[in-house]
Amino acid sequence: MSKIWLSIIGIGEDGLAGLNATARAAVNGAEVFIGGKRHLAMLGDDPRPREAWDNPLRETLAKIRTLKGKQVCVLATGDPMSYGIGVTLCREFGMAQCLCIPHQSAFSLACARLGWPLAEVDCLTLHGRPLGLLNLHLRPNARLLVLSENGGTPKEVAAMLRRAGYGATKMSVFENMGGPRERRHDGTAQTWRRKVGDLNTIALHCLAAADASAPRLMRPAGLADEFFQHDGQLTKQDVRAVTLAALAPCPGDVLWDVGAGAGSIAIEFLRAEPTARAITIEQNPKRIANIRANGENLGARNLQIVEGAAPGALKGLAKPDVIFIGGGVSDGKLLQACWRALPKGGRMVANAASMEGEAALFRFLQSKGGEMTRIAVSHMESMGGLHAWRAMRPVSQYRGRKS
Repeated sequence: MSKIWLSIIGIGEDGLAGLNATARAAVNGAEVFIGGKRHLAMLGDDPRPREAWDNPLRETLAKIRTLKGKQVCVLATGDPMSYGIGVTLCREFGMAQCLCIPHQSAFSLACARLGWPLAEVDCLTLHGRPLGLLNLHLRPNARLLVLSENGGTPKEVAAMLRRAGYGATKMSVFENMGGPRERRHDGTAQTWRRKVGDLNTIALHCLAAADASAPRLMRPAGLADEFFQHDGQLTKQDVRAVTLAALAPCPGDVLWDVGAGAGSIAIEFLRAEPTARAITIEQNPKRIANIRANGENLGARNLQIVEGAAPGALKGLAKPDVIFIGGGVSDGKLLQACWRALPKGGRMVANAASMEGEAALFRFLQSKGGEMTRIAVSHMESMGGLHAWRAMRPVSQYRGRKS
């Protein structure tokens, strides 16, 4: 059994005085300290060796590895396993060698200040992540807690909310929670202009414009087409909702979106299951730019874009659990290549709007099994003073599971 030599201690703004007995014992028994400058300063005149984090982080990880055999103590903000360094260290060195003792997280402290039930709040971080990630959580009456990148993040968040039609959103920003310098600032996104200290947490109660004209970025699959930047190559809203139901995103899934167009399928897949990964394969540079912009604007993490034509561009990619083919289904070689890439139990969904594509999917069905569905949708439109149905082009959909 491996001996524990790496302690990861969560510490708050109240410093060493706020640590429990177990955490304090780990600090007292340490031979070397690792942490940010703010955390190391809490040690005062302690003469024991200390190392601040390097940029890139992997350099510090390499140093820590050389210290095995000594008692190493890492000081981290709050709960190290809540968007903290503890996740990286436990993955790198294994739990058998690590002792993690969390302090109160910023999320717990903020909920205690606000009277919010933590289980009903979306918690996220913008530290080292794009601002567009907020869009994944933006919907009327949602309560969000956001770890900031720096003191300017609340202003950036407020400006983004105003652009999205959520200027009425109530904002509370907590600086330096849990210590003597704690401050709270309240306002709305519409009027927020304040810059605060770098260590801050933002609380949002999302409220849309009073005229209800603000877009509703809801979580369920089938976002309105207007949310996507595209050149016409887009799986339309109704078909997209049915396709996402067929793809059935699961935690940790790897999706290949082949012939991705605007990337709408991959992006909604990731919105439905944030722990999944999606790889889009697209050869058109303008469409690749659209995929990149859509992923940023709609908060799609773990999105990889591969430029090239399938099946050649599929070589060397991470193994998929599920594949969607939205373009090129009339090519039997592409269907076969995708099927070969799937593991046992892997899923494949393919959409065709042409007779040639439908015929190719039917031949594939006869060879590999599965099922096919025709999606035919009509929308009501005005016709002078009357109304009539306008039919969309039907889409033939193949669904199969490799056995």
